[in-house]
Amino acid sequence: MDIDAYAARFDEEPGYLDFARVGPIGAAVVEEEAALMPLLARARFGSLDALLPPGPDPRVRGAVAALTGFRPDQIVFQPNTTQALMHVMFGITGGVALSPAEFPSLTFAVTRAAQALGVVEPVWLDTQPGRITPGGIRDQDLPSSAVAVAASLVDFRTGYLADIEGIRQVIGDRLLIVDATQGFGVVDAPYSLADVVVGGGQKWPRAGWGTGFLALSDRALDHLTPVWSGINATDVEGTPMDEVPEPTRGPGKFSVSNPDPVAQARLAGALEEIASVGVPAINAAIAGKISRIIDLADEYGLPVTSPRADSERAGIAVIQPEPDQLTVLAASLHNHGITATVRAGHVRLSAHASTGEETLGMLRAAFLAFATAVSR
Repeated sequence: MDIDAYAARFDEEPGYLDFARVGPIGAAVVEEEAALMPLLARARFGSLDALLPPGPDPRVRGAVAALTGFRPDQIVFQPNTTQALMHVMFGITGGVALSPAEFPSLTFAVTRAAQALGVVEPVWLDTQPGRITPGGIRDQDLPSSAVAVAASLVDFRTGYLADIEGIRQVIGDRLLIVDATQGFGVVDAPYSLADVVVGGGQKWPRAGWGTGFLALSDRALDHLTPVWSGINATDVEGTPMDEVPEPTRGPGKFSVSNPDPVAQARLAGALEEIASVGVPAINAAIAGKISRIIDLADEYGLPVTSPRADSERAGIAVIQPEPDQLTVLAASLHNHGITATVRAGHVRLSAHASTGEETLGMLRAAFLAFATAVSR
């Protein structure tokens, strides 16, 4: 599939520039849901077998493996990124170095685990706003008690794309934990250099809510303790009765109950379609759209605070007007039908391969209206 054919599989309304918050689903995901929901609704004799374990589980693990470089047997489906991070942080013994400015799923997970169990300790990094860099980590001389470093692949505030390879080099044999949610599916990152990769399908893969994964290296599997390990996380066939057996040895031990098979199929369908066109092609298309958004912001004198270099960004452009002009900019975007995230003094615009000329034209009109209003 080429990039144009891929983009044509989506039909979000013009003006949508908020993929970093949620990605409207496309035909692949709609088709998966349409195929499976009638089975659940009708429950014709024998038809539910397709939804019962293992169901789509092998398929979705294979789809995640194809985009991450992890083996299918190193991956377990999760209902969301936050739950995957909870499994990880509650399972670590030792210090975890991370920025206090990370997306709260990371900071909450490590803090709650420290409060509840006392076997993990946050090691808070002093970083540039929204930038976790190899040099910044190296200069802080991490304590020997820090057994892991956690970072987002793409910062949710600034759109900064982390240098995973560089971070891997400077942290030595510590575990590297990557929250890939803001880049998974559109960034061709070296995921296999990490020990833990978590991601969700509701943003850039456009698979809808309830879709996520946890990928673990063999080393991470040996280190992490399965604190939350439920009835489907054993080697017993079927549901364990009258006993509580030990957790299974693989990544499946980091699950609580049987997964939603429809959600698994949605994620698998979305990722298989991404693989068919290739992440580099999607990334290049998005990079072109973000460059045009930045050019429009420059044309109308709007300060861009997100990275400009392709190597330091993914699909996000951040505009930070003067504080007294933020409300005017937000109103201009709203009045021209632009969907974006406005918070903490900035506007975050995020584009995808399907972002079209009409959307960019609407954005230009919004910027013009803003510039006209503030010049009076």
